[in-house]
Order: sequence, then structure tokens, then C-alpha cells
Amino acid sequence: MELGKEYFGPLWKYIANEEITDVDYNGREIWLTNIYNERYRVNQAYVDENMTLAFVEQFTQRIANVVSQQFNKQNPELEAETSELRVTVLHESIARSGRSISIRKTPPVIRLTAEKALQEQYCSRDILAVLVNCVLTKMNLIFCGMPGIGKTECVKFFSQYVPGNERVITIEDTMEIRYSATNPGKDCIEMRVNDRFDYADAIKASLRLNPKWIMLSEARSKEVKYLLEGWSTGVRGMTTLHTDDVRNIPDRILNMLETRVDADRLENDIYQAMDVGVLIRKKKNGAGQVYRYIDQVCFFDREGQKNKIIMAVTDGKLVLKEFPESLLRRFKREGVDNPLLCSLLDQQLGKDADREVET
Repeated sequence: MELGKEYFGPLWKYIANEEITDVDYNGREIWLTNIYNERYRVNQAYVDENMTLAFVEQFTQRIANVVSQQFNKQNPELEAETSELRVTVLHESIARSGRSISIRKTPPVIRLTAEKALQEQYCSRDILAVLVNCVLTKMNLIFCGMPGIGKTECVKFFSQYVPGNERVITIEDTMEIRYSATNPGKDCIEMRVNDRFDYADAIKASLRLNPKWIMLSEARSKEVKYLLEGWSTGVRGMTTLHTDDVRNIPDRILNMLETRVDADRLENDIYQAMDVGVLIRKKKNGAGQVYRYIDQVCFFDREGQKNKIIMAVTDGKLVLKEFPESLLRRFKREGVDNPLLCSLLDQQLGKDADREVET
């Protein structure tokens, strides 16, 4: 489904602006979020003049017609998706401040690059090398943080290091990873779940499609059980999770499971199936600018009968100076002698630097 600019009226100027990632109207005001992690309100005079009841009603009706859905008190939520946008509208019967519109851009591009990661203090070169080597070593990665922090963007960035001949299956309810578009020529199947085909169904089906990687847009509920079972078979993967500390990931997963029996049985499996936890946060620099950064990285390990969490990055700084032998063995099996060095990353940074000079 595609929506032309005539659908968006006074909102189009924000949709067309490549620096804006989210456009939110709460029934009274328009708020914008940009690629610099800044959120600000649009001039109220502009809102009062343009966001009339007539336009909001017209916009909503057009979206409802395109997706063939009713929108009223009985059906108070309306969702539509294009190749680059996700539109959500809430009816005033449940959004008491007035009919609300949220538009999130989901373009098939990877905004984060290795060069930007270093320039914008996303992480240090050592941390970036470790995480790229984790992908090359076929480790399972879980990216966590609060909503809107950029977890999916992190998945998109690190997924580009998966070799092109290794089949990737992405599973999402809203298409945001867009692996096929951002990694042209690589083997990929993109699944979209719905009311009749849920995450658990998709994960079980994907295991019959000869996957090397399963990427789940977000682990939310009981489907995490099937994801862990898939990973335990040797399939690799990435997913995202809402939590504010990598050390909370095992408990967060256990709390998603349907029964206490599942939780007791799977606790050890979590440490065997998961490999790496990455926490993304926001903070202000000395100039008052807000930026995202990798705050924590940990490794999950089960050796003998003991579950361990090994912190590698804390407060954005590499704290693991000597990698345990169990981790080094995994790296070395895939030809990585030193996790802090990555020739592929060095090559990419060289290419990024060459582009900067050409520009």
C-alpha cells in the first residue's frame, strides 16, 4: 500500500523531511522526533490553522478506506503501513485528548554506519569490533532498552555482517527490519505475523525453512520459548527486548513464559541459548545534545552446572580486559583470534572514510 502526499495535507512537510523520524498529533499539538534524538513541539499557530477537525476526519477516513476498515467507537484503533511509514490513529472515544495520529517512518535504509557510530559516540572502536566479531562468530544477540531507543536500528546495523549465503528469516508484526532491502542479494525470507499466524506459528514454521538466522523484531510474550528452542538447535538470531539492564534479561524472559513449570525448566536453557546482551541508552553531552550510545554489553555463559553473566561493557566503557577461555574458544572456532580486532570492520571504516573525502 502506498499513500500519496495528498493524504497527509499539512503533515506532508514533516513526512518529506528526511531528518524527522516520527510525527505525533495528540489531538491538540504536533510533536516531532528527529534523527538527532530531539523531540519538539510544532508552532501552535500552525497547528491551530491546519489541523482542523475537517482535515483530521478526512485523513482518518482516507486511511480507513485504503485498509478497508471501519473506524468508530466499536473499532477505535486504525493502523496502516506503507513501504516507509507506519500510521496509527486512535479514536477520541479512547484518546480523551482528541483523535490522535502517530506516524513513524520505517525506511528501508540503515541509518547507523560504523563511521557514524564512532563519530557520534555510539560506541568505541573496541566495542564495535567485539560486537561485529560476535555476529561473525554466529552468536545470538539480544538488544534491549526503553521504547524508541533504537533497538531495531541496532538489529538492522549488525545484521549486515551476516554472510550473504546464510539464510535469514525475519519475523515481525510491522515491517521495520527490511532485511531484503538493506541487504540486496542475500538469502532472506521476511515473515509478517497477524491474528491468524502469530509469532509462535512463525518461529515453528521458520525452522522448517532451513534457516541459519532467525531475527524476531521484538520478544514480548510466550513466543520467546519457541525462539530459545530454535536457537538451541544451532540456528542463530537477533531480537529486541524491553529492559533497562542486560543482567535483567534472563528474568525478563522467564516472566514472559506461560507457566512456572516452563520457567523452571528453561532457566538453564536461557544461558545456553543466549550469548550476548546489549543495552542502548540516551544521555546528554557537554553541549546539551541528546545522543544514543551502547551502555552495557554482557555475555551469557553456562559452563558445568553454573549460569554466569560476564559484563564486557559498563557505562559505555569496555571493562572486560581478558576474555574467559570459554568465550575465546568460541571466537577462535570461527577464525577470530582477538575479539578486539576485526579486519572486516577496518575495511568498512576505510571505505566510509573514503566516502567522506569524496564528499
